[in-house]
Amino acid sequence: MHLHSKNKMLDLSAPKVMGILNVTPDSFSDGGLFSNVERALKQAETMVQQGAAIIDIGGESSRPGASDVSLQDELDRVIPVIEKINQNLDCWISIDTSKAKVMEEAVNAGADIINDIRALRDEGALAVAAKADVAVCLMHMQGLPRTMQCAPEYNNLLEEVEQFLLQQVKTCLNAGIKKEAIILDLGFGFGKQLKHNFQLLAATKQFVALGYPLLTGVSRKSMFGKLLNRDIKNRLSGSLAGALIAAQRGSQIIRVHDVAETVDVLKVLQHINSFKE
Repeated sequence: MHLHSKNKMLDLSAPKVMGILNVTPDSFSDGGLFSNVERALKQAETMVQQGAAIIDIGGESSRPGASDVSLQDELDRVIPVIEKINQNLDCWISIDTSKAKVMEEAVNAGADIINDIRALRDEGALAVAAKADVAVCLMHMQGLPRTMQCAPEYNNLLEEVEQFLLQQVKTCLNAGIKKEAIILDLGFGFGKQLKHNFQLLAATKQFVALGYPLLTGVSRKSMFGKLLNRDIKNRLSGSLAGALIAAQRGSQIIRVHDVAETVDVLKVLQHINSFKE
C-alpha cells in the first residue's frame, strides 16, 4: 500500500512512525516545550534521525477541555515551523488542524498531509483539501474537544465509528480527493471511554480491512493512565504496547511522542515477521 500526496508517494508496506510536534503552550503532554521555531526544528531533526517518516505539527491543543485558538495565533505558531522543516529536513510534513485557512497556508508552506480531528467537516475545509491535492487523515470524534469526554456512549461502537468514517470517505471522494490520498484514524480519546478505546484497539484489523491506511494515535493517552495508574510521564510502556498491538494488527502509521523507542519496537516486529512459520 502507498500513500499519495501531490507528486510524492510514501511506501506503507511496513508501518511508518509519525512524530508528534506540538507548537502549543497547552498540549496535554508536551505543551510549551517546542513553541519556539528553533526548538521545534531541533525536535523535528531529532525525530527524523530517530526514524520518523512524518512530522505532525499542531498549533492548537485538542486535549479534553482545551480552549479554542484564534486563526492568526494558529498560523503564527505552525507556518514558520513548517517552512523551516520543509527547507531543512527530508520527511513528510503533516498539519494537525481543522481550520481551512491553516490547511491552505500549511500546504503552501510545504505540508504533505492534512490531519483533521474533525474529518474536514468545518467550513471550507473539504474544498481546501480537495484543491490542495495532498493526503488527508479523517478522524472519528464524538462531540467536540471541550465536551467530548463528558460520558460518551455508543449503541454499537465499532459500527458507528465505521459508518462515520466511510461516510466521510464518500464525501471526500465525491469532492475529488483521491482514494490513494485518504487515511483513517479511529480517534482514541476523542469522545471515548476507557472501554471504547481498548475495544477499538482490539478491532484494528476490522478497520484496516476497509482498504485505507490506518493511523493509530494512542501515545501517552489517558487510556493507559487509567488502566495502569500512570501519570503522563510514566506511560511509555503502555504507549509502546499500544503501538505494537496496532502494528501487529495492520495499522500502517503510528503517531507517537517517543519516536526512538517506537521505531525499535517496530523493527523487532518487522524482523520477527521476516521469518516464515
